[in-house]
Amino acid sequence: MTDTIGWIGLGNMGYPMAKNLLKAGYALNVYNRTASKAEGLVNDGATLASSIKDLCVESEVIITMLSDDQAVKGIFLGEGGLLNCQAEGKLVINMSTVSPRTSYELEEMSKAVGARFLEAPVSGSVKPAEDGTLLILVGGDEDNYRAAQPIFEKLGKLSFWLGSVGAGSSAKLAINYFLALTLEGLAETVLFAKKNGIKAEDMLRIVNEGACGSPLTKLKTNAIVTNSYPAAFALKHMVKDLRLAVEQGIDFPLAQPLAETYKKAFDKGLGEEDVMAIITYLETLSAD
Repeated sequence: MTDTIGWIGLGNMGYPMAKNLLKAGYALNVYNRTASKAEGLVNDGATLASSIKDLCVESEVIITMLSDDQAVKGIFLGEGGLLNCQAEGKLVINMSTVSPRTSYELEEMSKAVGARFLEAPVSGSVKPAEDGTLLILVGGDEDNYRAAQPIFEKLGKLSFWLGSVGAGSSAKLAINYFLALTLEGLAETVLFAKKNGIKAEDMLRIVNEGACGSPLTKLKTNAIVTNSYPAAFALKHMVKDLRLAVEQGIDFPLAQPLAETYKKAFDKGLGEEDVMAIITYLETLSAD
């Protein structure tokens, strides 16, 4: 294990993922806009880089895990950004969820400075990130994927090489569309049952014990029963991903109303709560 990894982005997902690499024995340089968020990792042996440039110089592989397209582009292209800082020969992996178009642009710009680029968004929320059981959806050159596989093995239970850049981003938008459909369907089912005198706990048991049950429905059951939605995957991120899916051309009958419903929930102030808080918004409609 010789590669020194530079990690940029220590949010709810980035922090536990970086921690797993540190546990695995990788030398780790970290950078975060709010440096205090790196304190725990530094105490465990990571090196805090004072700038993106310093992180780039000292790392062979650089991974970004950020909130959206704008944040990723800022790290790559801003003054002192990755692609302006001796990136030649580096393997740069963006694990943030961004549009396929952004991934194409980052790949071309990386090539222009002699860097190698992979997109590798993940399917999974905070607990899988902590447990190292994420699914990693990779687009890019297959040789670069093979080079990154030992790293991916410490972050997830499976990684999929899906083809050229853009494929990973498209797969991530597709699986999150399914996630949004599933959670809104679960919410509507519970609310319809309650409206007709059936307790949420009883309806959720019917769901979970039958063919419709899944690890996802079971995972969200306690949140619904207790009406508490701490963010494992914040609703604001689902709003962004559905917007990207619509921009990418998803045009099925449920797509537009689904995206609009999550956006309205966001507008009602639910963006920082878990995506399952869509039920809170839907319940307000039911009460009107």
